[in-house]
Amino acid sequence: MCDNLQPRLLIIYQDAELVAINKPSGLLVHRSPIDKRETRFAVQELRNQLGQHVYPLHRLDKPTSGVLVFALSREAASFYGQQFQQHRIQKTYLALVRGYGPKHRSIDHALKNEADDYAGVKGDGEAKAALTHVQCIQEFEIPLTVDRYETTRLSLMQCQPVSGRKHQLRRHLKHVGHPIVGDSRHGKGLLNRACEGYFGVGRLWLACTQMILTQKDGSLLVIDAPLADDFDRVLGQLDPESSSG
Repeated sequence: MCDNLQPRLLIIYQDAELVAINKPSGLLVHRSPIDKRETRFAVQELRNQLGQHVYPLHRLDKPTSGVLVFALSREAASFYGQQFQQHRIQKTYLALVRGYGPKHRSIDHALKNEADDYAGVKGDGEAKAALTHVQCIQEFEIPLTVDRYETTRLSLMQCQPVSGRKHQLRRHLKHVGHPIVGDSRHGKGLLNRACEGYFGVGRLWLACTQMILTQKDGSLLVIDAPLADDFDRVLGQLDPESSSG
């Protein structure tokens, strides 16, 4: 009875070894000291929904939406887990960022471990190589006054991280002067608040829209996730012709 009160996770792919969901923004992958008050977790929700154990192969930050993949057995978790650990998975994200982003750019910028008091992680250590390919998909200019600017320029960026450092996309886009809208840690608070008021909704506007894995027979498995409704509506506000609604 209680399970019916919670919205079911949207399964976008499933076979004998893997299952993938379109994770909503605001849902933690698993229990974490980051937010001890949370009672819903993707691992637990999916396990209850399928009636079997699931093995998360990677993670998405709580505010990030999109493709989240689980293995359905220890053997599959070992096989596919190696691909994630060795950065052999091709991931594609969409991000709404400040300003007009570069048409094509490879951001090669090493990143240190980020301090995280909640998780007990210190911010020291040697910077590790990190590479992200980005390209601007669409540019917008809206009548929103922020600071000294009478209008606000935004871009929809396609991002493909080659490495897998924590908050890599968020930190790399900030590094090149185009922080993601809604990023409370690496973005601009004034812009975030102004955009939340303009759109009528606030979140980190970052979504994993595609993941490509290699199956045991060597063939490629492409898993696509549509943008969440709120993300799609925001794009519709920015450009009515870009919305799928």
